[in-house]
Formats: sequence, C-alpha cells, structure tokens
Amino acid sequence: MGSESPTAVDTESAQTRAAAAAPTVSGRGVAEAFVALADTLVTGSDAADFMGLLAERCVELLGVDAAGLLVSDQRGELRLMAASGERARSLELSQLRYAQGPCLDCVGGGEVVHCPDTDGAEARRRWPRFAQQAQGHGFGAVSALPLRVREEVIGALDLFREAPGDLHADTVAMGQALADLATIGLLHERAVRGERLLAEQLRAALDSRVVIEQAKGVLAERHGWAMEEAFARLRGHARDHNRRLAEVAQEVVSYGGDLGL
Repeated sequence: MGSESPTAVDTESAQTRAAAAAPTVSGRGVAEAFVALADTLVTGSDAADFMGLLAERCVELLGVDAAGLLVSDQRGELRLMAASGERARSLELSQLRYAQGPCLDCVGGGEVVHCPDTDGAEARRRWPRFAQQAQGHGFGAVSALPLRVREEVIGALDLFREAPGDLHADTVAMGQALADLATIGLLHERAVRGERLLAEQLRAALDSRVVIEQAKGVLAERHGWAMEEAFARLRGHARDHNRRLAEVAQEVVSYGGDLGL
C-alpha cells in the first residue's frame, strides 16, 4: 500500500490508482551508491557535482522517473542545484518562476509534501500553474522531501513520477536518507572550508551550476548534442582528468575550448 501523509493532496483520487511499488534495489546496490556518494565528498568534488550525482542515484535507487534538488541561497531564495534530466530541470525552474509547487511548501513547512496526482482537483486548486506544467512535462506525481540542518530547512529533494499514485513508505524513507546525505554534503563543504558560512558555500555552488549550464549550452550547440549528452561528456572529462566539474566548465565558457570532447 502507498504511504499516507497529512500533507498529501488528492488522497481520495490517488487511492483509486495503483500505489507505487516498494524499491526493489538490493542492499548491495544501496551500499555501493552511498559509498560512491561518500567518495565524491572525500575526493573534494564540488557541491554541484555531488548534488548532480545524488539526483541521478535517486532515480536509480528509488524507482522514480526523475529527481531534482532546490537549495536556498544566501538571501534565502530557492535556486536549482541539480536535476537528473532536462524535464526535471525545466519543471523545477517552473516552480521557482511561478513561486508555487510541492517543493516550496516542503521548504516552508519543513515536512514531506506529496502530490499523488498532478491532474487531480486538489493539485490544480493548490498549485494551478505547477500542476499544468507538471502535466506538460509528463509527470503525474511529485513528492518533496526536506533538506534539514537541525531546525533549519535549506532546500528540498523532489521526486518525480510519470504515473500518478502514492509513494511507497519504504521509498519515502530511503529518499529522506538521500536528502539527509545531501545536507551532510553541504555541511561537509563548510567543515572543509573552515570558517566560511554555509550561505557563502551555497552561493559558490550555485554560481558553479550557472557556469556548468552555460558550458552545456556551448558544447550542445557546437557539436549538435542533446543537453544530457553535453553534460555527460563534460562531467566525464572532469572525472577522467581528476578535475573539478566547475573548473572544466569555466574553461569551456571563458576560452571557447571544447577540451577535446
């Protein structure tokens, strides 16, 4: 059965649909994913690269169709940190553009927010623009899980599914564990950089994301690649040469080089 939440919308209509199945990934798969994410932190990768990898792992581990991370900047405004694909990226930006959606409610209330049917009456009433955009991007359900630092909520992990329905309780629990790992990653950045405040680290990470998006666009236009392929090649080059993703992206943007990609 799907998990129930006091913040879930359209519960009655969702109950008429099949609830999402529990994640079937093996314990070994979970362990390997967490080791890979921890290794990304230990080797000094920047926060943008870490969050991008985490978004991809959410899709693999949780059986969702896409994932995204929104994080508050130094002014307390939500910004896109990472997305597993272009559809998720576009929908996350729509939440920010229209200032409505499950993620914003999640950050505001500090609790998990489920939208089991983006075409349901309650979703269309509560988040009319978001619901329309979600349908347009092919997503029938969304869940937002908070990124918490003690009592402060610094962002949210969004899980997108194409089929409407409740998210299984085990999936929610594992998703929250990944959200907590994302928060630890940001705190790790603060510890490594000593006295620097979390807001300063988030600003740097978000600035890196802007440069990465620009580099993706440059490579996509130059080579005729899809944005996903441009990002995969950019990140692969950075990892193959043991360099920071943002540093490689900056070279592409500043000097127009394609780095042999």
